[in-house]
Amino acid sequence: MSTIADKPTLTPAETGAANSSELATPTGHQLPPADPVADGQPVVNTRFAHGNETYAALVWRRFRRSTMGMIGLVLTVALLTMAIFGDFFAPMDPKRAEIAFAPPDHVEFSAPDGSFSPIPYIYPIVETGEFDPVTFQPMTGPDKANPTALGFFVSGHRYNLLGVIPANIHFFGSVDGRPIHFLGTDKFGRDILSRGIVGSQISLTIALVVVLLTTTIGTLVGIASGYIGGRVDAWVQRFVDLVLAFPQLPLYLALASLIPVTAPSPVFIAFVIGVMAVLGWAQLAREVRSKTLALARIEYVRAAVAVGSSDWRIILRHILPNVSSHLIVAVTIAIPSVVLLESFLGYLGFAVKPPLISWGLMLQDTGTFSVIGSYPWILSPVVFVLITVFAFNALGDGLRDAIDPY
Repeated sequence: MSTIADKPTLTPAETGAANSSELATPTGHQLPPADPVADGQPVVNTRFAHGNETYAALVWRRFRRSTMGMIGLVLTVALLTMAIFGDFFAPMDPKRAEIAFAPPDHVEFSAPDGSFSPIPYIYPIVETGEFDPVTFQPMTGPDKANPTALGFFVSGHRYNLLGVIPANIHFFGSVDGRPIHFLGTDKFGRDILSRGIVGSQISLTIALVVVLLTTTIGTLVGIASGYIGGRVDAWVQRFVDLVLAFPQLPLYLALASLIPVTAPSPVFIAFVIGVMAVLGWAQLAREVRSKTLALARIEYVRAAVAVGSSDWRIILRHILPNVSSHLIVAVTIAIPSVVLLESFLGYLGFAVKPPLISWGLMLQDTGTFSVIGSYPWILSPVVFVLITVFAFNALGDGLRDAIDPY
């Protein structure tokens, strides 16, 4: 009879081999070793460990991988910051009149003596006294004898920051207070760059308010129509079809004629926002209805109905959160559409009235081909519109991929 003392003692190497043989499967395949244990807790591979992340954290982690989405986010934040502090970023008084149709100033990183300067200088464009040998038109060029140094946080025209704080400091401008025109001037001699920066306040405000109204109306109508169903859904959808069937451009022009010329600017802006909101909610309502029809048949919604939950609770707690991802993307895509619409209507004359400034109002100066051919810098407001449309479209595309990657 063998005892414990009679059993041979295994070396550490033999012990490891024995343990390995115990982990072998009947087919001869080796099982992976168990995860190491530290303080009684298994160690998790840090490559896949991100903690208890929320849905917003997961969306942000996916969104950061989108290069175009991040570029759109940066540009969107810059545009909104520029709109909020428009007077601070405008180098000139947007209402100050100088020389009409003055060309953009020449910017160089060189001092008047020709040496390199980290601070750029402005050289105004003047007539050189020479004539073109073909057209005999006077030739222009930078005036090296009258440079203007630029700087940041310089003193300029007075304004009210956020409408209440008196200030006269501007983000950039001329150090000596001379007028500068990076994008030239319009037909009244007003600086185009400053008017474009200040005009973003009205254009983006109209876009944001219109999108807020259309999103609210479209979401409520779409969820109610899809959830209630039956005759209510049928009648609501026929009304939506009627709104979508309207030819919008002739209707915009017809409604513009109803506003008297002497109407104050706030009334005109409110009318523009109202018309855009009334004609812009139907498409979103159709999209939200289709998603609500699918969500109303999911198991957890049926379970909520079975336990006696009210309709409002089901809509607010179960359906609306699942539709919110689509709404976020729809908002980011609808904003550039409204900006384009406001600019187009402003070009046709259906824009805000002076002394207010918007991108659509600025585009009215490009109504004749002779002006565009002679003074092409008058098209500079188009650049603001293009940047805004690109920023929000890139942001919406990145959010769409991050919210619903499948």
